[in-house]
Amino acid sequence: MEVKPKKHLGQHFLKDKNIAKKIAETLQLNTPTILEIGPGMGVLTTFLKNNTSELYVAEVDPESIEYLVENKIIDDHHIVGDFLKLNIENYFDTEVSIIGNFPYNISSQIVFKTIENKEKIPEFAGMFQKEVAERICASPGNKQYGIISVLAQAYYKTEYLFTVDEHVFNPPPKVKSGVIRLTRKENLNLGCDENLFKNVVKTSFNTRRKMLRVSLKRIIGSNDILKDEFFEKRPEQLKVEEFVWITNKLANEI
Repeated sequence: MEVKPKKHLGQHFLKDKNIAKKIAETLQLNTPTILEIGPGMGVLTTFLKNNTSELYVAEVDPESIEYLVENKIIDDHHIVGDFLKLNIENYFDTEVSIIGNFPYNISSQIVFKTIENKEKIPEFAGMFQKEVAERICASPGNKQYGIISVLAQAYYKTEYLFTVDEHVFNPPPKVKSGVIRLTRKENLNLGCDENLFKNVVKTSFNTRRKMLRVSLKRIIGSNDILKDEFFEKRPEQLKVEEFVWITNKLANEI
């Protein structure tokens, strides 16, 4: 029995075992618990089983779940269902590393949920559409640098590891893929109001072609603080630390 990839779930099953082994080896922290997202037919899962004492998978496709259990790749007690609906804080007693060949249609949501649960997730690695992988790891000044870049890099060291060609999947996607690794920073305290920080980043990039003094009026109104020449910059020019500085400036005025 083989599982038929389903377009509405964004499934592209990895079939190259060498690539699967290489992805499995990207996790470096040796956390006792690993959660794989989107195992499909378990090509990556098989290698991950050798790397941890406790492996869970997040899978929503009933056909994939049946295949994984029937072939004894993983038992049903270690299948957690929909990652985006999972209460990570309550489900896992220990820290958990995240890995996977992520469904392209929800890959950004997976990253944002990881960031929200950063206290529980010290390491995150896996495969994305190449453009998304590059965006997460992009540096200031790069046209791909955006909301997900800043929010990920605020709490994690991001690394683009390698590119994967289309032919190693069934069905082959129309784009190349990229494998990345996020390693949590030791200090998660940004030194600012984190909710306001997130609002500043999102508001700035939602009108990324405009100067900060224009976009940030949505948060603070026509405040004299925005007359500072610093606010003539555009968001893609700013490092994480500069967004923190802005956040604290605005917090003193709100």
